[in-house]
Amino acid sequence: MKRLIIILSVLVLSLSVSAEEYHVAKTGNDGNKGDADSPLLTIQAAAKLAWPGDIITVHEGVYRERINPPRGGTSNNERIVYQAVKDETVVIKGSEIINGWEQIKEDVWRVTIPNSFFGDFNPYNDVIGGEWYKTPKDGFDRHTGAVYLNGQWLTEAQNIDPVFQAVGEELYWFGKVDDDNTTIWAQFRGVDPSEEMVEINVRQSIFYPDQTGRNYITVRGFIMRHAATPWSGAMSEQIGLIGTHWSKGWIIEDNVISHSMNTGITLGRYELKDVAMPPITAPGFVRSIELALENGWSKEKIGSHIIRNNHISHCEKNGIHGSLGGIFSTITGNTICDIAMQKWISGPDVAGLKLLGSVDVLISNNHFYRCGEVGGLWLDWMAQGTRVTGNLFHDNRRDLFVEVNHGPFLVDNNLFLSDLGVLESSGGGAYIHNLFACQIILRTELDREVPFLEAHNTEILGLAKIIGDDERFYNNLFVGYDGLSVYDAWEAVNLKAGGNVYLAGAQPVIDENNSLVLTNLDPAIRLKEKFDGWWLEMSIDPKGISEKKRHIITTSLLGTVKIPNTSFIQYDGTPYRLEKDFYGEKRDKDNPFPGPFEYLKPGNNTLKVW
Repeated sequence: MKRLIIILSVLVLSLSVSAEEYHVAKTGNDGNKGDADSPLLTIQAAAKLAWPGDIITVHEGVYRERINPPRGGTSNNERIVYQAVKDETVVIKGSEIINGWEQIKEDVWRVTIPNSFFGDFNPYNDVIGGEWYKTPKDGFDRHTGAVYLNGQWLTEAQNIDPVFQAVGEELYWFGKVDDDNTTIWAQFRGVDPSEEMVEINVRQSIFYPDQTGRNYITVRGFIMRHAATPWSGAMSEQIGLIGTHWSKGWIIEDNVISHSMNTGITLGRYELKDVAMPPITAPGFVRSIELALENGWSKEKIGSHIIRNNHISHCEKNGIHGSLGGIFSTITGNTICDIAMQKWISGPDVAGLKLLGSVDVLISNNHFYRCGEVGGLWLDWMAQGTRVTGNLFHDNRRDLFVEVNHGPFLVDNNLFLSDLGVLESSGGGAYIHNLFACQIILRTELDREVPFLEAHNTEILGLAKIIGDDERFYNNLFVGYDGLSVYDAWEAVNLKAGGNVYLAGAQPVIDENNSLVLTNLDPAIRLKEKFDGWWLEMSIDPKGISEKKRHIITTSLLGTVKIPNTSFIQYDGTPYRLEKDFYGEKRDKDNPFPGPFEYLKPGNNTLKVW
């Protein structure tokens, strides 16, 4: 009996051990204990000590390292937290400062670096490429290396000639790797690099585990810049500046992420081991989904990440990309801008936020602007149960592309303000209370069979082609362009529309119920950036519009999508009742106003939208 009591006492004591907090500071030493009085010098040293429930607190300074967390937490309550001290500037960079530049001629400088400096990975010998990658229009495949002058990148040249020529405002660099050294030539126009900050990419990523299944990690409050990230393909491992690497339960919040050669945040796949890569085709991608199911693709093991309140910019492929690994996640409150604007990389998957297999994902209250190639948000394959709500889109190549999805997916209370707006190549979508000051473009997909899944699950029920005739548009505000009349040529047999208002020449689809067309009213929409945020100006008369009766949109009204014969239901199984507007204000239950804003005054309205 005594022995049993002792064993139980030891067990209770082990369960009650308090979490550790490890401190990291530029004044520290990795031989220290890591407490507040004797901090560690590197974040990686703290990562090696941390166990579930522990916190790693990083103090002000610039840290040049790659963090490879050796373990994760065990649950939401037993996480491993990496956090910057609040109100302190903590920067982690994948670059190194390079000195010793030699002037070759006016504005042209050269430095020679031994290859041993880079270790096992040399970005200047690493050419970008992967499945569905396309060489850019200039015919030049870049490297993942980069050169930065005072934090901003220079442009890689295909050969050395542009470096010796003053061409426009761009500054060029060129690199050459031999058996022993890496030589870089760079333009520093009117600048002595010994007197400025010159950095080059050295590390492939900044925060990325080398193994899958490192779950329940929080990364909070850092500035993370400069990574030589590779092309993150849809069928192979996805390495980002920060990435979850086929795991569950990460929280990535309140960070500034920028200057990733390819992708900022990856929520993606694992590396295929002992299995040949399937063909780079639609059937090949279906096979890759089957392999993913064999490798744990389920709510129990993968996804459920929270990506919130980050500022993500200056990435040449994606701000965020996830192939299958982002299921059941929440992406909210982020700014995603200046993506793919240099046009250094091309091909499918290039967009501000690109997700494949976004099962039950919530994308809410994000700000997408200046996103090139495809544009702001791209939902591709199996956006089933996904909700896109309360987002601001403008100045993108395109705002939203929904490709080969069977639904149900819900798009509500968004502002689509870029000219090209929405490219619709799916079925099973519901568009509710949006502002469409843009084109809607339709595209058929009759040559690809795409999986549809069990509701709120990842199990494949079957394959079907995309017909594009299973859509719903209710209570939207259309301004200019063609409105929904683009559907007339499609003879869409299952297009349901009602309660929409069409202004400034926009037109409804033939036989639309309960629509209102006001051809003489132009709301003169303008979006302006001011010192305190982004403001939307629009002139509108709510009285005339409110005379037409509309209804609160519910799960019951939206009905069931034909494939996979599933209703529009929230991820927790509760029905939708869309009774709140862009700001979260309650709508008029008897006659909700069309578009994202429930309360507008007559005449000019100035609304803060970010």
